[in-house]
Amino acid sequence: MARILVVDDEPAIRRSVRRILEHAGHEVLEAEDGKAAIGLLGRATVNLVITDIFMPGEDGITTIRRLRKEWPDLPVIAMSGGSQAGDLVAAALGLGAVRALNKPFTISEMLEAVASVLVEDKGKE
Repeated sequence: MARILVVDDEPAIRRSVRRILEHAGHEVLEAEDGKAAIGLLGRATVNLVITDIFMPGEDGITTIRRLRKEWPDLPVIAMSGGSQAGDLVAAALGLGAVRALNKPFTISEMLEAVASVLVEDKGKE
């Protein structure tokens, strides 16, 4: 299966997403913000990044910009909740995220988004 990096400042969200993805057979790496994610990507190869938008430190919008610059072919799923989620998710998609999830999302929504992105990415090879 795939190696997926989950970026979120909330440990409970990272754990939940990790459990969902590992149960589906994926390997999961975690980072608490964009800066940690970029550092991790300097040392590890992943097939997909799932990042929150609202995070202290380096937020998801900045992270997506950096990912597009440094790893332009790496697919990104943006996720967000809160009152401005729609605007920020639209911004994330405009910057190059390939999918978006609104929190809270269901297990099936997460798995469907990941599966569709990985299938699309595999089709590019």
